[in-house]
Amino acid sequence: MRVVYHLPNDDLRQAQSEAAAAEAAGFDGVVALENAHGPFPPLAVAALATARVQIGTAVAIAFPRSPTITAHAAWDLNKASDGRFYLGLGSQVKGHNERRYGIPWTPPAPRMRDYIGAVRAVWRAWETEEPLDYHSDSYDLTLTTPNFSPRPLGLPPIPIAMSAVGPAMLRVAGEVADGVRLHPFSTRRYLQEASLVRIGEGLERSGRMRSDIEVVSGAFVATGARNEAVAKMREYIRFRIAFYCSTRAYWHVLRLHDMEELGEKLRPLPAQGRWDEMAAMISDDVVELFAVVGTHDEIGAKIADRYGGLADTLSLFIPTDTDPGPLREVARDIQRIPTPFTGYKSEW
Repeated sequence: MRVVYHLPNDDLRQAQSEAAAAEAAGFDGVVALENAHGPFPPLAVAALATARVQIGTAVAIAFPRSPTITAHAAWDLNKASDGRFYLGLGSQVKGHNERRYGIPWTPPAPRMRDYIGAVRAVWRAWETEEPLDYHSDSYDLTLTTPNFSPRPLGLPPIPIAMSAVGPAMLRVAGEVADGVRLHPFSTRRYLQEASLVRIGEGLERSGRMRSDIEVVSGAFVATGARNEAVAKMREYIRFRIAFYCSTRAYWHVLRLHDMEELGEKLRPLPAQGRWDEMAAMISDDVVELFAVVGTHDEIGAKIADRYGGLADTLSLFIPTDTDPGPLREVARDIQRIPTPFTGYKSEW
């Protein structure tokens, strides 16, 4: 199993140093999120500070960016990293698209299928120098003149993963993506009985097998060298679990565990600023359901119990100021876990 470290996206100097530290600690990849800051600048400095680790967006919000704009950003980062870039895409929810980005909302699953096809079509035109001729319900692309087309890189295709929570998006990921990024707000049961089943339906549509797609599981991990550090991280995770429990878009997992009532209790509290009360409503049992908790010596075996045979890559959901150095042995323990995924496609 591969293990990925989250870079800070609010300080490029820190992102640069932590990328180098994560590589030195043996991590397989580093990713940057899109929230208060964008994911692409931290990965630019990470590309120049490292030589081995994969770098990727986790995720870049797709629909506010044209496919061609995204294709350019990914192409340049893939060149800077000598083929180590990975494009993770997400749709965000309706309210953010309409009220934060100011764009019309359409059903995200078919639009994401079209978006991924469009980005790949642009890349293929650049790499093969063939005419661009892509048509879908959402995008029509036919123009890429020499002045606006980067030179071929001579590198394998850039992998595209998409974040997915609901059934329709999971099926599309299985159908068209190289990888699927699952939210950390999940459980082993939801991963096995819901996420992987829907991904499998998408794989069947496209005639692919489970070994053809990388399942990247986000993971709430409360760990530390000593119990005191574990307890501190547990409280950070308790707060995050409370937030996701309060958000309807993530209630698929609550329904599976007959916990929707907890979501209903928490739902009105964010608008009232009652954050401390929210965390207090998350019991230790609920924390253990959603998170893997243990010291550095214990955590590898617990991760194997939860994710072994199900996920291929673990994206650690831990505070971005966590020093990657002490996690060296944890990373090695995770990397010993066998996985179904066999690798990205290497031919255009």
